[in-house]
Amino acid sequence: MKKLLVLLILITGFCSAQTQKMTHTFNFYTEYHQFYLEDKEAKGDTGSNEFWTDEAFEARFATKQGIIAVGTYCYGNVKGEITVLQNPVKDIDYSLYDHVVEGGIDISSGELLIMDCPTSTVELTIKVTPGKYRVRVYGSNFKSVAETDLANESDNDYYKIEIWPDDDIERKVLKQFSYR
Repeated sequence: MKKLLVLLILITGFCSAQTQKMTHTFNFYTEYHQFYLEDKEAKGDTGSNEFWTDEAFEARFATKQGIIAVGTYCYGNVKGEITVLQNPVKDIDYSLYDHVVEGGIDISSGELLIMDCPTSTVELTIKVTPGKYRVRVYGSNFKSVAETDLANESDNDYYKIEIWPDDDIERKVLKQFSYR
């Protein structure tokens, strides 16, 4: 009976660990209103004419072969968090965010990098199970950005990112930020 109880505790702990969220925060300097989420072995080209299309620019979300560029409102320090989930969050209070967009990425290496622009310095590395993932980006506090073409200490826009296993790679804007 004692062995069965120990086994049950171990199994319960393992299952619980598989469903727990893993959250990382980030705060770094980036330029050109963007930063990257990238598979360590990505083959995409962020300089390609097919990367920052008009649609991608409007969505604040460009993607190509293992790379996602998140379009920021600020030019400078970017702050946020990324959470790896098993399933997507269903109940979203859209009133908390200025812009919400999602799309997909294939992370074949098992390592997701968060990188600045333009130097592509790795700011954070997250280990995940290799496969396809859905990525949702929530942008908030855009009104704090004093000037969109200069870095300011008062800029306090924030990027909450959620990622979970999913084969759907199509970009979809869930809430569009209006520039006007």
